[in-house]
Amino acid sequence: MSYQEEYRNYLADPGEFWQSKSDLIQWFKKPTKALTKDENGFYRWYADGKLNTAYLALDYHLEQGRGDALALIYDSPVTGVKKKITYRELTEKVAKFAGALKKLGLAKGDTAVIYLPMIEETIVSMLACARLGVIHSVVFGGFAPPELAARINHAKPKVIVTASCGIEFSRVIAYKPLVDEALELSGHEVEKVIVKKREQLTDFVTNPTRDLDFDALVESSEPTGWVEVEGTHPLYILYTSGTTGKPKGVVRDNGGHAVALKYSMKTVYNAKAGDVFWSASDVGWVVGHSYIVYAPLLQGCTTIIFEGKPVKTPDAGTFWRVMSEHKVKLFFTAPTAFRAIKKEDPEGELSKKYDLSSLKHVFLAGERLDPPTYHWLKNLLKIDIIDNWWQTETGWPIVANPVGLEKFPVKIGSSTFPVPGYDVKIVDEEGVEVPDGTSGYIVLKLPLPPGSFPTLWQDNERFKENYLAFKEGYYLAGDGGYKDADGYVFIMGRVDDVINVSGHRLSTGEIEEIIGSHPSVAECAVIGLHDDIKGQVPLSLSVIKDGYTISSEKLEIELIDLVRSRLGAVASFKKNILVKRLPKTRSGKILRKSIRLISQKEDFSVPSTIDDPAILTEIRDAFKERGVT
Repeated sequence: MSYQEEYRNYLADPGEFWQSKSDLIQWFKKPTKALTKDENGFYRWYADGKLNTAYLALDYHLEQGRGDALALIYDSPVTGVKKKITYRELTEKVAKFAGALKKLGLAKGDTAVIYLPMIEETIVSMLACARLGVIHSVVFGGFAPPELAARINHAKPKVIVTASCGIEFSRVIAYKPLVDEALELSGHEVEKVIVKKREQLTDFVTNPTRDLDFDALVESSEPTGWVEVEGTHPLYILYTSGTTGKPKGVVRDNGGHAVALKYSMKTVYNAKAGDVFWSASDVGWVVGHSYIVYAPLLQGCTTIIFEGKPVKTPDAGTFWRVMSEHKVKLFFTAPTAFRAIKKEDPEGELSKKYDLSSLKHVFLAGERLDPPTYHWLKNLLKIDIIDNWWQTETGWPIVANPVGLEKFPVKIGSSTFPVPGYDVKIVDEEGVEVPDGTSGYIVLKLPLPPGSFPTLWQDNERFKENYLAFKEGYYLAGDGGYKDADGYVFIMGRVDDVINVSGHRLSTGEIEEIIGSHPSVAECAVIGLHDDIKGQVPLSLSVIKDGYTISSEKLEIELIDLVRSRLGAVASFKKNILVKRLPKTRSGKILRKSIRLISQKEDFSVPSTIDDPAILTEIRDAFKERGVT
């Protein structure tokens, strides 16, 4: 079936479309109706169906005779450990740990917080919770105690699963003291803290009445089977930052999640059972939930859990090494990872050391794919480089090039077309749809498809206020963009990343594209500065590539000329600040809001997701030197 036929079928009757897609998974009780509304008036999917996600990801494959197929590859360049685990072995590990949790009294509807690094026990813990109907909330390993405490207070877990330490490059980070401090701050009393002792840190303080050793607990426990849950039973809570600074608990249910992810693996990624699918993210983020753990295992792929970074573990060739060694067919990461690689290895020389013939597609998401990064990858790999756009809230791609249905020509800067399940509109401030080629707010017509969040954890009012109040019958995505005459969707960044220069709305993403095309610029961030006459004017912060030498003054002059020649004098771009690095989250997203607040001399709390808080001081000092603050 062509993309257009599939998309028309979805638009004609979303409920019937997704009822037909329910056949993609094995139900214990098949739902009689795909789409219903709950007591709050929120759309729900597969309410009367019965299933178990862990069964679908593990036991089902054993029943299909695929127990000896490879489920998981653990590759840790920071410890030098590599391990391969079959579906049978992973099922046994999950059943044993589920038995341990059951022995501790956890049951369907209880919650557990998982605070682990990128190790096999993280996946085992998530799937063990799913096996029992326990709702897991994975918190990014290394989050500061106050942020962990906020999540503990909100999720109210019976159990926390953690490790003695995580490893960032060569630095060992003790996790257990962070958990202990978070528990003191939260005031919520968990019943047990289960600690995976790692050889990099074996000496830590334990509470004899509360703390349990992961390995010893598993060894003393019996394996247990799966628990049937309703289609609408929550699978997990994933906290994402809100505009108020208070984390929002995105809820993912079991039924819609399983159907949507299974559908996406074929439609968006063209992934088949047995393919090696590597998502170089972290399980603490939505990409890790969807495309390290659940989707690859639901599809019967081999997934990779990678404990390392794109650079310095040990070098900028580590991604190529993993792809070559494990015969990766489909690779998924954020553009920032490749910008980091490009900065250290501008010509991609390290890739030439490895056989990358297994690699068929590279998928990029999490932030806008800038044209310089696209061209660099395309020229280096000579394969499809495919952008897709989605959010924590949706759990799977909204806009993508649907290579499993029909592959379309790439338009650089566009994620291509809405995926069947998403009705994407571009509207103005009043919610009125705008003509093709006109930038505006992106909204999605309700109902959101299966796999998207039905609400926020214990916060229905905030769900309505944040997402549904802008335009009746629509979800406000919070991003801006436009459609061209061919229907291609262009995402230009968050709506607060649009600056107004003398009444002209300019996308910071568009200016970043131009600056990023300069041969010496590795990456950049553009914000709007207050201007008494023009309202706002753009300011860029740029990082130059390793091995390039250019003065700050010369670069600024060349960038001003470049922006003027490509965008025109209307941009009023006159200032670039050369910096050593940009403030980013641990998942690689540039913290543009923090940069803006520094430029405005406003007080703000250091974002919990920041990779290194010292960078903000560096930015503040750079601004002072140039007279910005």
